[in-house]
Amino acid sequence: MSKQELVALGQGSAGGSCPALLTAPLDEGQSADLAKVFKALGDPVRVRLLSMIASRAGGEVCVCDLTPAFELSQPTISHHLKLLKQAGLIDSERRGTWVYYRLLPQMTDRLAAILTRPAGQPPAETAPAGAAS
Repeated sequence: MSKQELVALGQGSAGGSCPALLTAPLDEGQSADLAKVFKALGDPVRVRLLSMIASRAGGEVCVCDLTPAFELSQPTISHHLKLLKQAGLIDSERRGTWVYYRLLPQMTDRLAAILTRPAGQPPAETAPAGAAS
């Protein structure tokens, strides 16, 4: 494992699980971990790779099926997959020559929980952009 691999959000820290953004402020460590995951998702190629992996029937996909979908070199695709893996979004398993990737749903579930407004809480009312205060 790489030293850069993330501790799953809310695990390995004294803070327990991350609160939803609208229920309590994140602490410094939780914010840093969350920012690393968002950074991994900050590239359209990585978002598309994650989507291709997550939506695959059977729950996993061979890198040999991912690479042809892009006009990028195999090393570039491998780099993007490595960043998604370091962020804790996917995992992989080598089988002979090929590597198979699968989604780690606990991370996407955690992201969804962090970003979801608590049940029964009305949406915050904000002034439209450009409106005078």
